[in-house]
Amino acid sequence: MKDTSPVYIQENPVSRFLFSNTRSAVIWLIIRLYVGYTWVKAGWAKLNNEAWTGEDAGAALSGFVNGALAKSQEGADVAGWYATFLESTVLPNAKLFSYVVAIGELLVGLGLVFGLLTGIAAFFGALMNVSFLFAGTLSTNPLLFILATWLVLAWKVAGWYGLDRWALPLLGTPWNRKKNSAPK
Repeated sequence: MKDTSPVYIQENPVSRFLFSNTRSAVIWLIIRLYVGYTWVKAGWAKLNNEAWTGEDAGAALSGFVNGALAKSQEGADVAGWYATFLESTVLPNAKLFSYVVAIGELLVGLGLVFGLLTGIAAFFGALMNVSFLFAGTLSTNPLLFILATWLVLAWKVAGWYGLDRWALPLLGTPWNRKKNSAPK
């Protein structure tokens, strides 16, 4: 008879400290505030820019997309499949995507600054960073993508000094306060 019981692999001490120990929450707080502030600043600027969300909404995004499309033809900085997505989906709906980007950036930033649904906010921030990278834009996107990925991995403790400390247990994702809760 074959043994079908699960095999538990112990986490290494560094990973356990960084991703499961609330004593590492100070590290994640600093990272979270930096990334969150960056997103709030970018989103707020777009929300107050007529070319993003005002009278001329979509103009700035259309310019960005057209620049990415030019990069896809010149030096292949933008992959063909992504250029097709930009041309056939984003460009015809530039006004809608312009609002989605501006509001999304602000919401990701606020989620990270306040530590509310930190892992989800970081995931969507990373998704936006990857989208900008696929469009051929470097800027701070590689750094923000790496930090957001780490925040996603640290979701259990990254919001400990934030609203997640109370929100996650209410949503059914409680922290186990027992000293040694590792499976045996």
